[in-house]
Amino acid sequence: MPLAIAPLVTAQSQFAGGRGYLAACTVGLPPRVSRDAIVADLDAAANGRPDPMSYSALVERSRDHFSRLVGIERGRVAIGSQISPFAALVAAALPDGAEVLAPEGDFSSVVLPFVHAGRGIHVRTVPLANLAAEIRRDTALVAFSLVQSATGDVADAEAIVDAARRHGARTFCDATQAAGWLPVDATMFDALVCHAYKWLCAPRGVAFLAVSEEFGRSIPPLFAGWYAGDDPWTSCYGTDVRLAVDARRLDVSPAWQAFVGAEPALALFAHLDPEALYAHATGLAAAFRFRLGLTQPERASAIVTWADPDGCDLARLTAAGITASGRAGRARVAFHVFNDEHDVELACAALGR
Repeated sequence: MPLAIAPLVTAQSQFAGGRGYLAACTVGLPPRVSRDAIVADLDAAANGRPDPMSYSALVERSRDHFSRLVGIERGRVAIGSQISPFAALVAAALPDGAEVLAPEGDFSSVVLPFVHAGRGIHVRTVPLANLAAEIRRDTALVAFSLVQSATGDVADAEAIVDAARRHGARTFCDATQAAGWLPVDATMFDALVCHAYKWLCAPRGVAFLAVSEEFGRSIPPLFAGWYAGDDPWTSCYGTDVRLAVDARRLDVSPAWQAFVGAEPALALFAHLDPEALYAHATGLAAAFRFRLGLTQPERASAIVTWADPDGCDLARLTAAGITASGRAGRARVAFHVFNDEHDVELACAALGR
């Protein structure tokens, strides 16, 4: 039975501190349901009633929510705590001497595991706009963020995937700056990763890896522990442990308290209309760009950046009580579900526009 779709106003009522907060691209705000769940869990633990079995149930529900968000079956989703270990697993599945193609200036956690993988694996970088055209016959993997952290640029995922398939290359996509405002289809890629603490508004320490069935079989479970077992609670001791047969074999032991807050946040976003949320976030960003006289990008983004080498614009925003960020010599603002037209006005007024 399909899950009900909640209106955006329902989600907006879950956030207490959205006014003037334009930094979902740095860290998301916890919804009320997450705060309440974390406080209740801390109170229970402080009173001698921690419940590890309920924690595992929350992890599995979180896996379900994420699989719904990115359109892939739950058996293709592994859970973890950070992006770089998942990237390292993907690197371990590459042949010796493999070429990895990546955009210039992509986020370190996406590319450094390949840079330092050894075995002759080498990383070649090109401008994001040229990524699809630069895929060659000897390219083994294309690693890229769907939305660039430093600039907010949205990759042409269809062109990249099509070119990779023509040349026999695999694709590794980071959706950390995308999932939560941009509709994401994990089945497009051989592997997709996402840390949920930004646009999905979960506590830091909850990450996911979605893999195709075929590619998943080639990834070695280098970090296998008790939670990678087919039945984790009977996989706690010794060497004779039967690993899960699906992507769960790549699970690492979950950070329980992080999932306490993540599960209700992920449920919130899994029940929203992704197209409505996309239109809301990108519409606010487009209005802000228009007021600042910035060029509208070819692919709409909820993140807006502009040159601010001396940090003056960021300082103006901060002085006006607006939470924004600066990256790579650029000021950066982000518009999410908890923002509205008043946030656009506040930011423009702070910048004298």
